[in-house]
Amino acid sequence: ILELLKKEELYAKFSKFEFWIPKLQFLGHVIDSQGIHVDPAKIESVKDWASRKSPTEIRQFLGLAGYYQRFIEGFSKIATPMTKLTQRKVKFEWGDKQEAAFQLLRQKLCSAPILVLPEGSEDFI
Repeated sequence: ILELLKKEELYAKFSKFEFWIPKLQFLGHVIDSQGIHVDPAKIESVKDWASRKSPTEIRQFLGLAGYYQRFIEGFSKIATPMTKLTQRKVKFEWGDKQEAAFQLLRQKLCSAPILVLPEGSEDFI
């Protein structure tokens, strides 16, 4: 990185650099030697969320869950019953399908897998 900065004639303030840190928080994710994790601090509040009571609350939940959708296999399919309730001409009726989707998304967010970083020595296909 330092060589690239020098080559491009860019300058960095070394007091703002951190080298050899084992773990980094970045945009709601935790990155370490194992891979990319969901930031536990961001997900902690999801554990206590009650079922959504309005289209606005559903949008808020889906916004957070959607940010982490790459950690949730089948996210779009799971979220469909809730997404339909956010449409303008659809009457808001929270039923068993929506509750099941909400609980499943919440459970998957709280137990999200680690996304492994690619091996840099191999070619990408």
